Amino acid sequence: MRQLEFGWFLPTAGDTTAYADRDATVPPSMAMFDRVVAAAEKAGFEYMLVPVSWTCWDAYISSAMVLARSRTIRMLVAARPGYMSPVLLARMIAAMDQLSDGRVAVNLIAGQSEAEAVQDGILLPKEERYALMEEEVSILKALWTERGAVTFEGRHHQINGARISPKPLQRPHPRFYLGGGSPEAWELSARHADVHLFWGDTTETIAANMRDIRERAARYGREHDIGFGMRLQIVCRETEEEAWEAAHTLVAGVTDSQTTFIRQHYGGSAANRRVQELALTHGELIAPHLWTGITKVRPGAGIAVVGNPQQCADTLQQFIDLGCHSFCLSGYLHDEEAERFARWVRPLLAERNGARMPTPALPLV
Repeated sequence: MRQLEFGWFLPTAGDTTAYADRDATVPPSMAMFDRVVAAAEKAGFEYMLVPVSWTCWDAYISSAMVLARSRTIRMLVAARPGYMSPVLLARMIAAMDQLSDGRVAVNLIAGQSEAEAVQDGILLPKEERYALMEEEVSILKALWTERGAVTFEGRHHQINGARISPKPLQRPHPRFYLGGGSPEAWELSARHADVHLFWGDTTETIAANMRDIRERAARYGREHDIGFGMRLQIVCRETEEEAWEAAHTLVAGVTDSQTTFIRQHYGGSAANRRVQELALTHGELIAPHLWTGITKVRPGAGIAVVGNPQQCADTLQQFIDLGCHSFCLSGYLHDEEAERFARWVRPLLAERNGARMPTPALPLV
């Protein structure tokens, strides 16, 4: 069985304890990033997901700054098709990997919002963006692993004799993560990803999706290479009552127009459609402690684990028992929730999973 790993989230669009309350907002800043990263490292998190959206500070600049000011955590930073030359991207990531002593991983994202892609000048439809991403990942891998010059002839990219220096520190190259709910996303994961991250869903659906992706990976001889994980929010408090109070405060006052915008603006993403479908068909609870409430106001991973420490640990353990080994979590405020996870939830998971739990690089809080 794979070693478990735990990741956290860098809120580069800002943090909050109540989405509808401007006074509860913590704006993005280097000071806030430092607090979150320090709390995540002390909590034993191994990697940090860096978001990409027009509302977020640039992922590569933010990641480079954090890597220079942190000690152990890896930055999971996005590669998005069409945004830059894959040769330039290969050089950037390789340099970051060398300068950070191997603390970079790559998050493959075709894009959640069609409107945002057009705003950014990316005019290909999403299915074509996955085809473009397939070429770009192939180019990245070739530039990172092949000794000589790289030539590539594709539908979208033609490269003749490209070289990069340095190569990444990690061998054969930094790890690839992908989270997506479409057949195109699953096919790309099957061929290239080290970890496919699912957003919150029923355990039955996650198990079925894992079987599908593993079968696809088998066609590339990778059925034993690909791993699976969950991208979830977490709201943990000492008592269940306190946890639900904090959860409901997060979305108190959110208007119907805000929720409608989320559903329409991000409706081009299969994964976003799925979380909205879960909210509509299951209501607020997919399972006793899997809450859909944050989907009212946040695109992407809006399913949250809510409860006291034992309830949160038990819910995460269900996904561990299914075969998930990577958990990319986030919670509000992000520095405070990281500390709560380390203090209350992680020890319970350690009791259940023994040697599969990673050894923290720093003493736990």
